[in-house]
Amino acid sequence: MPLTMARFRDTAPELPPASARPPRATRLVDDPPWSDAQAAPEDGAPSTPEAGSEGGADDPSRVRPLGRILGEHLGLSVAQRDQIARHASERRLRYGDAAVHLGLASADQVMAALAEQYGYPMAPRGETGYGRELVMLAQPFSRQAEALRAIRNRLTREAGRGDRTLNAIAIVSPGRRDGKTFLAANLAVALAQRGERTVIVDADLRGPRLHEIFQLEPGVGLAGVLGGRTDLQALRPVAGVPGLAVLPAGQVPPNPLELIERPAFDQLLGALQARFDHVVVDTAAAAWGADPFAVADRCHGALLVARRDRVTMAALQTLVATLGEGPSRLAGMVMNEF
Repeated sequence: MPLTMARFRDTAPELPPASARPPRATRLVDDPPWSDAQAAPEDGAPSTPEAGSEGGADDPSRVRPLGRILGEHLGLSVAQRDQIARHASERRLRYGDAAVHLGLASADQVMAALAEQYGYPMAPRGETGYGRELVMLAQPFSRQAEALRAIRNRLTREAGRGDRTLNAIAIVSPGRRDGKTFLAANLAVALAQRGERTVIVDADLRGPRLHEIFQLEPGVGLAGVLGGRTDLQALRPVAGVPGLAVLPAGQVPPNPLELIERPAFDQLLGALQARFDHVVVDTAAAAWGADPFAVADRCHGALLVARRDRVTMAALQTLVATLGEGPSRLAGMVMNEF
């Protein structure tokens, strides 16, 4: 079975600085409504229509102007917003760049406003409220984030081939510290950022970590569901990321493999697949035992993660061969270089 190779490093194209880019061919005032370069009319009238007016901020079919969002975030007056618009038009800058150039906003504040403008969940720098490993929220424009988007894209393409789907996928790795949980958490966030209902399940019942990454309070989770002590009420929504939920591991049980092999796990996956577009399942490292293979057999697919310069080719071949013995589809392999 061919493997889809993806790497965490060197996947984001280098863009030239704004000053080195060619000038725009049209006036900024003529930019489409979704542009972040909205300049004021020559008569100095406000560049953003008032709420409630035709095509204004109350129209859900229109993207809200960047100036209005920055004004709300930073308390900018109409005069300051128009100052930015005139500066953008005179200097042929994007609206956000003009705001930064005038010292009325920082680059991070502009990026946060753009994210809100386009409905893209992210967190201002240093304000995630979650573990620093969630780079899709804390550093959504970093090289790591671009690599994760590339992996998301490859999985989507794999899911579109043939009749088989990959809406439930197990993330597996040969050993600990391969980046498996990091990939699972950020892949789930990336899928949700695309507007798709996503749930991530912590099926690593030997050394669970998702509750730490998503800063969840201790409580019931997967072990309780499989033990019949709770149901889908154990799902935890992720604040700030619409459509994303987490099913933590809960109490670490003495018999993790036996719990996963119960019919209740198949029933749980079926219920989650009916409720969500994507089910991402974190698993225990293969070095612990057969847990990841049991999980992968019950999912539609498996994504293999290994750390470069740490795993041996023999270990990878053994893991791939063992996965191939089951019904799960091997979607590909990610070589973690971070």
